[in-house]
Amino acid sequence: MSQTEKEKSSKKLLAAAVVLIAIIAVFAAAYVNFRPKAQAGAKAITLTVVDNQGKETAYEARTDKEYLGEVFDEIDGLTVEGTESTYGLYIETVNGLAADYDTDGAYWSLYVNGEYGSNSADSQPITDGDAYTIKYEISQ
Repeated sequence: MSQTEKEKSSKKLLAAAVVLIAIIAVFAAAYVNFRPKAQAGAKAITLTVVDNQGKETAYEARTDKEYLGEVFDEIDGLTVEGTESTYGLYIETVNGLAADYDTDGAYWSLYVNGEYGSNSADSQPITDGDAYTIKYEISQ
């Protein structure tokens, strides 16, 4: 490869890197502007836990917290344990019941007002009057 070809190749690589950085910046800005926003102030919510037998346990909470994961410690009788990951809190155990996806495909899912949640519990904004469900499910 001649010196001129190497220079052209280097310029193409540099241009591609600049374009990639610009695309990442656009997506980052879009996320910051359009991500779910939390509601400030006092809120009353309902959190229902559905275990592996389908038994429902409902908890009522009043909180000033902005995200669901922050409320878990405030609710008497509720214990939620998990691990932090790049995607947020991965719930592993609720009220002593563990869901092990690697063993039997079981996991804890999050629903917001009856709709499957698109956020992890620690990034799920809470709104006054909303109903949240943490449900034990098994992947098909």
